[in-house]
Amino acid sequence: MTAPLTPPHQPSPHDPWQKPPEGGGPGGSHLGTPSRSPEEGELRTELRRAALVAVAVTVAGLALGLLWLWLAPRVPLVSDDTAVFLSDSEGEEAIGADGTFALLALAFGAVSAGLVFWFHRKGGIALVVALAVGGVLGSLVAWQLGTRLGPTDDVVAHAREVGKGVIFDAPLELHAKGALLAWSLAAMAVHLGLTAAFGPRDPEPEWGVYGGASGGVPSGPGPSGSAPSGSAPSGPAPAQSSSPSPEEGPPQPGPSA
Repeated sequence: MTAPLTPPHQPSPHDPWQKPPEGGGPGGSHLGTPSRSPEEGELRTELRRAALVAVAVTVAGLALGLLWLWLAPRVPLVSDDTAVFLSDSEGEEAIGADGTFALLALAFGAVSAGLVFWFHRKGGIALVVALAVGGVLGSLVAWQLGTRLGPTDDVVAHAREVGKGVIFDAPLELHAKGALLAWSLAAMAVHLGLTAAFGPRDPEPEWGVYGGASGGVPSGPGPSGSAPSGSAPSGPAPAQSSSPSPEEGPPQPGPSA
């Protein structure tokens, strides 16, 4: 009695329903696990760079908020124990705070776009989108940081604390909410301008000469497979048969002399 050729715990190599090996067939891959294409690898790299750019621009909003808090003009207020009034009713400090934020955001957008282009000259649309998203998030961070670190927004309590007739600063506010888009608009405009002016150029396609170097009409057969007009057939002419056709019948003998 002989032992079986295939052990019980191993599948038969001729079983058509068995699971393919993990390594696949020849070449180390099979239909279940296709190899990664170069385009997919470049897309992953570009998305990773875009994510890093968006995070870096958002963190830069902290610097924008501190600069806005430092450079924005203060709105002076005064109290008479009954109400709070503007110390200078004709002052433009409130508009100056919005303008300061917008100008700083434009400068941050231009600088961030220049740095991104300097480090990633071959960046595509993903970097532009990252600059736009990061600019909006950075502006929001700067706005919230400046208002929270500035004077308190409880004006009545602040007026009671300083006393009657004492000038104090109003809370730092951003009235023109459109300034939150200044960073993104400046970043996209500067980055697209730098890319158009100094970005890599695509190679121009090479145009071939129609009809060859001689510029004549092609000598090959036409679309229908026939030879060009005006040219003699290159093959020998078919020989004419001397045998009579079946309708003519056999040749008749002539009259004898």
